[in-house]
Amino acid sequence: MADISRQFEVSTSLIYKWRQQALVGEPAAGFAPAVMLPEPAAAADTTAIIVELSNGVRLRIGSHASAGLVTATLRALR
Repeated sequence: MADISRQFEVSTSLIYKWRQQALVGEPAAGFAPAVMLPEPAAAADTTAIIVELSNGVRLRIGSHASAGLVTATLRALR
């Protein structure tokens, strides 16, 4: 767990707390799987929405993204 907490910059105790909550069936706070892909080198910019988080991370949602994907992404960030 220590490797995971360092990798994602999350407290180890928080990971254990989330794990315990999941094991006893408590409702999740709203986890969503995320996949980080490298940006294409010469792709045209089709960004429709840019969300900038307080920690400096930017999320770009392309104009080709479905409404369902945009909705799920923004709900997960809440």
